[in-house]
Amino acid sequence: MRFSFARSTFEAEMNKGAFTRQRIIEEAAPIFNQRGYAGCSMQDILDATGLEKGGVYRHFASKEELAVEAFRYALANTVRTRTEHLEEIPNAIDKLQHAIRHFVESPSFLPGGCPVMNTAIDSDDGNPELRRLAREAIRNWRSRLSKIVEDGIRSGEINKRVEPRRIANTIIATLEGALMISRLEGSRNAMKDVQASLETMLQGISSQANRVPARRPLRSPRQSPLKNRQKA
Repeated sequence: MRFSFARSTFEAEMNKGAFTRQRIIEEAAPIFNQRGYAGCSMQDILDATGLEKGGVYRHFASKEELAVEAFRYALANTVRTRTEHLEEIPNAIDKLQHAIRHFVESPSFLPGGCPVMNTAIDSDDGNPELRRLAREAIRNWRSRLSKIVEDGIRSGEINKRVEPRRIANTIIATLEGALMISRLEGSRNAMKDVQASLETMLQGISSQANRVPARRPLRSPRQSPLKNRQKA
């Protein structure tokens, strides 16, 4: 009985600790995403969580470790949001259109915009682990889009001369660039413009776009009744 009580107490403490750790990550993620690694102080984290410094360092050895976990949390939720219902769509072109439309029309999971772009820029000269994770996130995003294109080529929906990696890189770079412009200008015009441009690109890589329509057989011109009477 005493052992059972001690075990349940231990499990309760473990659950409480895991809950607190997750809460710190969730509170820290939007701060890192908006202010960057260098711009986010531990005091900002303490203010957001309401914890003492020891309460945070009990779960994270350093600010860097917390920033890494906060990015992983932000990335996982961003990917889930962007790929929602994607597997329910049967056609490759429709899948790509859905992914683009979802990026343009759906708000970011966190305040401050796309965590991949923010972390990639912020970690350029700073945190090597964050830079590695951001690079891996871009690589995985490119792989997901490339696979959709490859599936479309195999099914005959997309022109076989199309290079999947090139299409994937074009989509990613165009969307992220437009997002940066939109944030700078405080307008969604750039996002809407690139959505239209990417839609045009997808129409161009469709196998239907390069088919030459079958020619109708030529018919001999009919003579009018007036001409027939004149000949008579």
